[in-house]
Amino acid sequence: MLVTTKAIVISALKYSEADLIVKCFTESSGLKSYLLRNILKSKKGKVRSAMFQPLMLLEIEANHRDKGTLESIREAKVIYQYRSLHTDITKTALVFFIADILRSSILEEEENRMLFDYLAATAVWLDTHDVISNFHLLFLVKLTKYLGFYPDESQIHYEYFNLQEGSFVANEIHIYCQSGKQITLLKELLGINFDTLPEIKLNKKLRGDFLNMLLQYYELHLHGFKKPRSLEVLNTIFS
Repeated sequence: MLVTTKAIVISALKYSEADLIVKCFTESSGLKSYLLRNILKSKKGKVRSAMFQPLMLLEIEANHRDKGTLESIREAKVIYQYRSLHTDITKTALVFFIADILRSSILEEEENRMLFDYLAATAVWLDTHDVISNFHLLFLVKLTKYLGFYPDESQIHYEYFNLQEGSFVANEIHIYCQSGKQITLLKELLGINFDTLPEIKLNKKLRGDFLNMLLQYYELHLHGFKKPRSLEVLNTIFS
């Protein structure tokens, strides 16, 4: 079936001499994988390799057979021209980190417009703001809402957070219960939006410890989730 849909690029992998296999999260059909033949040799045309950098926002005309095989793209156009996302070294590190996270956490080939809108809006926010050192922390916290394991805030006054259950608890009942500065920060992030993010001031240790806790939270709730390969680069950028 021929469809026209918005899409967010998650990854592009070279296949053979001139082809790309591209993963996109589409507005109409969720996660889709496409085989783009001879795109690395073609300098003209309606589909160009430069369009498929991580987190690019596109409108594509694609043939979706929905048989679990690679799909094809007939036309593509960029619907938002980033001004700094792929040129600023700090933002580029964040882009690859986020793309790695999405590659491990989004698996469904089904429509999820709320998730699509969240990804598109946060990519544009990152592109248009300069104070971004804690962006990935809030991004990961809020992403859990769309993946189905957002923290239960009903007992947020409790001291401990149970990573396994995703809830705040009064006592440390097993090794997956956390407390202290990381949980104070979690409570703070649960109550803000991205425009308030520049007000959050963190040192290197707390930022790193909190990120590791979040990644453990993802590992506990997403089957097959792996820590991003880009994590080391990200930690170096924000050290």
